[in-house]
Amino acid sequence: MMETGNSLAGKVAMVIGAGRGIGRAIALGYARAGARVVCVARTETEIKGTAGEIEAFGGEAFAMRADITRLSEVERLFEETHAKAQGLDILLYGAGAFLEEKTIEESDPALWEQTLSINLTGAYYCARAAIPYLRRRGGGKILFIGSGLGHKGKAEGAPYACAKAGLWMFTRTLAQEVWQDNISVNELIPGPVRTAINADDTKKTGKPRIASEWLKRPEDVIPMALFLATQPLVGPTAQSFSLMRRDN
Repeated sequence: MMETGNSLAGKVAMVIGAGRGIGRAIALGYARAGARVVCVARTETEIKGTAGEIEAFGGEAFAMRADITRLSEVERLFEETHAKAQGLDILLYGAGAFLEEKTIEESDPALWEQTLSINLTGAYYCARAAIPYLRRRGGGKILFIGSGLGHKGKAEGAPYACAKAGLWMFTRTLAQEVWQDNISVNELIPGPVRTAINADDTKKTGKPRIASEWLKRPEDVIPMALFLATQPLVGPTAQSFSLMRRDN
């Protein structure tokens, strides 16, 4: 794992989806940069594993199980974070699910609702709960893990693409509401990454849909996540930052 210095020393970062994949990698990256990290996911064993890895190299982490599709659990999560970590400076929302690859006509309405709930409504719940705590610290960062599919769509991928498109617009809208509180809101688009949940065609072939594309490991997303987390309070907001080599 790369060493990242102490650029986040004194900061508290909450990473939603920290149990595996991109979220786990970013949680470890933030901890190595000096942040105290609140690791959140539905699977307790996974977040305890991530927190344990952080503590093994001398970092500080809190493992907190929560279902981010339930408002009451999200509100409890932020209350407990404030009690245990005494603040919040960074929220990274990395929860995501691509549950079905079918045409709209053949799709399951229940899976449509579940996909939107995980990818979009959960982001709304978490951002809404985070704002008062970020404001108390004089400002902070809200980062959403987006997708290129939310900017261009994909046949047989409507639920995920629509949810991520909503997350893109949510980023832009929320940023306009909180910039005066020194809270920046940005979207990070990793492009194709080797993860268990992968909405790209790499899921089937092991290769990106465009030959020139960079097929990443979760760890390759850390530098951009750190860049966005360490920008000044008056830094970029309402923007999408992509690790894709070109728009496809």
